[in-house]
Amino acid sequence: MRFVVSMVIAVAASTVAPPALASRICHSLWFERAAIYKDAGLCFKTERAINYFGNAGCSYDDERDVPLTPRARARIEELFAKERAHRCGGWWW
Repeated sequence: MRFVVSMVIAVAASTVAPPALASRICHSLWFERAAIYKDAGLCFKTERAINYFGNAGCSYDDERDVPLTPRARARIEELFAKERAHRCGGWWW
């Protein structure tokens, strides 16, 4: 997870990205956000998230019910902001 976080920070620092890089940035941001939810027990609904993370051991069907620390919630908000800034539409569960 630390590798993913450092990669996201390094890649997301770019403000103007060509389409291929933008796609990788969006994927990295989505992946980090989804990993936070996975660790906290979210049951994913989309094929994409289930393929990456599975649903074994999940406990929460709604992300609003997932018990997250204030730090994790703040990080998720940062990731959402970066996704919006990079126009990463449609990257959900």
